[in-house]
Amino acid sequence: MTAADGRTAAPLWAEVLPEGAARVRPLAGKMIADVVAAVRDAVPAYRRPLTGKFREVLVGGVEMAVMQCFRFVEDPGASRAEWLEVFRYAGRVEFLEGRTMDSLQTAVRVGARAVWRHIGRAGQDLGMSADDLLTLAEAVFAYVDDICVVAVSGYTEAQAQASGSYERKRRQLLKLVLDQVGQPQQTADLAAAVQWTLPDTVSVVVLEYRADHLRLPPPALGKDVLVDLESADPCLLIPDPPVGRALDVAAGALERALGGRVAALGPAVPLAEAHRSRVLARRGLALSQRRVLSASPLLRCDRHLGVLLRYADERLGVHLAARVREVLAPLTAKQRERASATLHAWLRTRGDVKGTAEALGVHPQTVRYRLGQLESLLGEMLADPEQRFLMEVTANAWLSVER
Repeated sequence: MTAADGRTAAPLWAEVLPEGAARVRPLAGKMIADVVAAVRDAVPAYRRPLTGKFREVLVGGVEMAVMQCFRFVEDPGASRAEWLEVFRYAGRVEFLEGRTMDSLQTAVRVGARAVWRHIGRAGQDLGMSADDLLTLAEAVFAYVDDICVVAVSGYTEAQAQASGSYERKRRQLLKLVLDQVGQPQQTADLAAAVQWTLPDTVSVVVLEYRADHLRLPPPALGKDVLVDLESADPCLLIPDPPVGRALDVAAGALERALGGRVAALGPAVPLAEAHRSRVLARRGLALSQRRVLSASPLLRCDRHLGVLLRYADERLGVHLAARVREVLAPLTAKQRERASATLHAWLRTRGDVKGTAEALGVHPQTVRYRLGQLESLLGEMLADPEQRFLMEVTANAWLSVER
């Protein structure tokens, strides 16, 4: 650590007070007591009994700061290793004890003023000139700045480690829930460690992977939402998602929070079945990317369950649709398009001729004529409920118009 002009505080001090160190050293005890009292009076967070770890850090830190001053004056080349370690440790403890960085910095500044009162009076008693006193003040506050920088470094180091550990545990919890790799008790213990209340139901949000995703600002989602945006398969887990109109509102807020990230929201499922919500969200996102489902920043899978079912096993769907495709294959392209559109609309309206006509924009008699043709092509398949169901759920595989 260096003073503003590049010189370390200790040599700077040694320049102006080398012969007076021995005369000032006896003031150390009173100086330490005054610094501790001033800090406790000025900083509310330090107004507590001087016991245990608190006493070790506050009193021990002040003692180290004062006594090291004299050591540096007597030997400017003295090792700083222990000094650095003590104040870095003090900063770490401040964070772990729950005190703020502002409290830490205020304590150091207040301590510096208390030290200066003693050193300044000693300098005057030694007959130091005004210029030397000014240089002495510069040395004192440069030294204190060194202390503050080191302590803050320890504080932020502990803060970063705690934050990193906390976030790692949350990502680990998300993995346990989604991959079903942990026992229920293991999941419960890890949830308790990160203060996450186990919900009854969850929804999984799968996000489109982007090469620049680590440079995007993190979404503001609240501590209840488990987040993994660092992996190649980014996702979120939302506990106890709302239903009905409340879900519409929540989905809108989520879309805004994602800030343009393309995502799919899986349906709500019991916590133990979170993986099912992720499977459906992944499928929905893939179908949206293929334009099977209309693209949107946040795809709501609960609104497309029929399509998700039809695409659950595309090879099986193609196999089941083979009979319809074979029947329609000999037709011309125009006939095939008309026949498949009529069949699809008729299936969706549950055999309602009028509804089919309205869907197609034709006369009901035209629908009856086309159905007659389909009956001659498909035979008893139209009369068999199971076959009608299979034709409806595999429509994507036999519709002549590209979807």
